[in-house]
This record gives sequence, C-alpha cells and structure tokens, in this order.
Amino acid sequence: MNLMTFLAYSPPMQLNGKRALVIGGGGGGIGRATTEAFGNEGAAVVVADLELSRAEEAAEAVRAGGGTAYPVSGDVRSAADIEAMIAAAVEKLGGLDVLVTVVGGQVAFVPAVKLHEMADEDWDTIYEVNLRYVARAVRAALRVFLDQGTGGTIVSVGSVTGFMAAPEQAAYGVMKAGILSLARTVAAEYARDGIRMNVAAAGAIATAVANANVDAEVVEEIPAGRFGRSEEVAQAVVYLASGASSYITGQQIVLDGGVSVRGPFG
Repeated sequence: MNLMTFLAYSPPMQLNGKRALVIGGGGGGIGRATTEAFGNEGAAVVVADLELSRAEEAAEAVRAGGGTAYPVSGDVRSAADIEAMIAAAVEKLGGLDVLVTVVGGQVAFVPAVKLHEMADEDWDTIYEVNLRYVARAVRAALRVFLDQGTGGTIVSVGSVTGFMAAPEQAAYGVMKAGILSLARTVAAEYARDGIRMNVAAAGAIATAVANANVDAEVVEEIPAGRFGRSEEVAQAVVYLASGASSYITGQQIVLDGGVSVRGPFG
C-alpha cells in the first residue's frame, strides 16, 4: 500500500446496512452517543425517547453526518408503547437487525435510600424503567427476528451494580443483574436461530445525571482516575452489535475504569 492509498484508506463501517432501534437516544448521555455512533458506523437508526423533541435532536445529528435516522416517542413503562416502538422501527426501516436498550437508572427516578427505607412504589418504578421494559422489548424483538429468519442482535446497557453491591441503590442493582440473566437465557434459547444478546456494563460515566448526583471524590476511587465517557460505552455497544463479536453471546463487557477488579487495599 503506497502512501496516498494509505492516507485515502477508510476502514469499513462496522454496522453498514444494519437496521437498528435505540431505546433511549435522547438529547445527551449514553443513548445519544450510541445513536450517533450507530449512524457513523452505517446503521439506519430509529431512536426512541419519552420526549419526541429529544429523539428528533438525536436523529438530526445522525442525518447531519450523512446517516439515516428516524425519531419516535414512547414511554418505556407502557407495554403498548414498547410494541409501538418495535413496530415503528420495522415499518420505517423495512425490518430490524439490532435492538439496543439504554434508558435506566435509580437516582433520576426515586431517592437513594437504604433497602429497609425503600417504598414499594419506588421499587416498582425502578423495576419498570430498568428491567420490565427491557424484557418487553426483547420479547417483541425476538418475534421480529424469528419471523424474518435472518437472526438479530440485542445489546443492553447495564451496570456494574448488577454484579457488585449497590448501597442505597439496591433495586437498581437487582434490575441490572436481571438484565444479564435475561441475556444469558436469550443466548441459550436462540443462538441456533442466529440471535445474540449481550450487555455493556457501565461504571461511573460522565452524564448529566451522574455529574449531578455523584460526589467528585468518587473519582479518587476509580483506578483510571476519571469517569468514563458516553462515547466509550457507545463504542462497546457498536462492537457487541457488530459482526466482530459474532461468537459472543450471553456475556457482558465491563466499562468501569478498573473499579470492579481493584483490591481492598489500594
């Protein structure tokens, strides 16, 4: 390869031609970064958010870069809205190859308290916005994938709290653990149908919610010495959605700057 050829070389897009639904694109954070990364990697994207204006902003960012994207709105707490999101993606894209679930959390929805202080209704809220909608979306996507007969890929953004202690966020940790269990079951039941599911388990990521609710001193406890970036999580999602990870299913990639492997004395 001569110099001019090298300089002109552009690596192939990892998701070229794929049709994807990203639930939780929004105006910022991991969802927005994922939507834009998918567009940059050649996927046609339907981006869903509770607020249509936020989905429109994310879709416009993809289109501004020359990609294809469509906004839809819906409430992940509604079974009907989840079905409508999947149906909209199939209609607008002519089918579906990739489902990504992003939206979730605890402190954005209910107070952070010790387990014995948590109200039933708050526990139910965290269940709705972290696990129940994921299960509904996965079931709906599976039906589409099986009907198409060409396989499919599911990636869920999880959390290190799914396999570590979650002080004052017990419900959140339980729901994130449930997502990994769901991914393992999908892997066991549908791998022969060409369907995969994996999890990108994030640690402390510099989003607006994290910045507003996490003490800056937490950074000192992260071996990497910083919060992660939404774009770093998005690239992990791209990898798990792409053919580069075709032999990986029922697993999780951990993006936590070394928190989960740090010893107790340093």
